[in-house]
Amino acid sequence: MVEEDALPKLRGRREYGLLFLSIRLGASEYFTISEKSGISLKTQELYIVVFATRYLDLFTRHVSYYNTIMKLVFLGTSVAIVWYMRYHKVVKQTYKKDEDTFKHYFLIPPCFVLALMVHRAFNVIVVLWSFSLYLEAVAILPQLVLLQQSRNIDNLTGKYVFLLGAYRALYLINWIYRFFMEKHQVRWIPWLSGLVQTALYADFFYYYIKSLNKPRKSLPV
Repeated sequence: MVEEDALPKLRGRREYGLLFLSIRLGASEYFTISEKSGISLKTQELYIVVFATRYLDLFTRHVSYYNTIMKLVFLGTSVAIVWYMRYHKVVKQTYKKDEDTFKHYFLIPPCFVLALMVHRAFNVIVVLWSFSLYLEAVAILPQLVLLQQSRNIDNLTGKYVFLLGAYRALYLINWIYRFFMEKHQVRWIPWLSGLVQTALYADFFYYYIKSLNKPRKSLPV
């Protein structure tokens, strides 16, 4: 069984809220059919894999109605975004396929192999939960590459990526809080995957905050 605090209470309110808001902004980017949309389809596809493998416990245990609803919202919203980007006759024309060039499928095998090697218990749910953490840590790479390719960051895309990073930063703060306030348990899998993911956002955070007062946000080449 997945460790009881894999989805801790503090995360259940604040971090779920930030993740929901970031996904909501990502959905808004496409549901409003923006001609300057900068959302990476490949990152969204990776998030479907992340949520689908992490939330298998929906079939084995009940934490709370809030927990269940938020999990379904995350998975359903990600699926909806991918469907719109791939199949909606108008929205799919705004997708910058020529700039979304990162080969995201190469991220899946090493994350799965790592999950087989490094996990808390060798059973399907725990291994896939570990896999989802490793994959989530690098799932933002296609989005960051897309932003680097296009250089320009419109307000909605910038806020979407920034909130995804803020969600992960709060995730780390939550674990630090729990370490000192509870049983001083070391949880290397979520800690290290969270550190890797936050590090990937560091460069974006720097240039995004630096350009907040500029009318046109951009990343350096």
